[in-house]
Amino acid sequence: MPFNSSLMRPEECALVLADLQAGLAFGVGSEDRQVLLNNAVALTRTARVFGIPIVASTSASKVYSGPMMPAVQAAVSEVVPIERRSMNFWEDDHVRGAIMAAGRQRLLISGLLTEACITFGALSAFEVFVVADACGGTSPTSHDLAVRRLEAAGATMTSWIQVLLEFPRDWTRKQTYDGARAVVESNGGGYGIGLGYSRDMIHPP
Repeated sequence: MPFNSSLMRPEECALVLADLQAGLAFGVGSEDRQVLLNNAVALTRTARVFGIPIVASTSASKVYSGPMMPAVQAAVSEVVPIERRSMNFWEDDHVRGAIMAAGRQRLLISGLLTEACITFGALSAFEVFVVADACGGTSPTSHDLAVRRLEAAGATMTSWIQVLLEFPRDWTRKQTYDGARAVVESNGGGYGIGLGYSRDMIHPP
């Protein structure tokens, strides 16, 4: 997992969604589940705006965990999650093959649970950016310890809003401006409210 301090570019990245399932979300105690869901949806919408390949996988969907959460699935309606048995998505031949087929050297990772499926996969893969606010652990302490372990191993921590802002670098990229702004307005809390307000005040209909 080599460290690279350069800024992320969309053409270098793929997004891996691991186990964003309601059954596992029941066990999340590291942050508010609705906030976590919002962040995961925002990240997936961001990936679509910037043309990032998305690989999704689920586990135990028929036994306990259930399908991918509807809001996430709706954001990536064309993506069919790959069902796997291993907690480590990188050890599943189909998931790893789909990631490799994307041909991207940097992985953005989001999912549940931070201390298991996210950590195991991130420690096994190549250059990894863990979107930590779109991952959930069983407790704040457990999530934090997992994040610290990943950082010590060379993974880079980031947030969904940083990903969205880092890809275009500024707001003058016309080809992605409308899509990126829509994600922020819908999912960006106070920042999104401010963007909508400024638009209405500066450019009234």
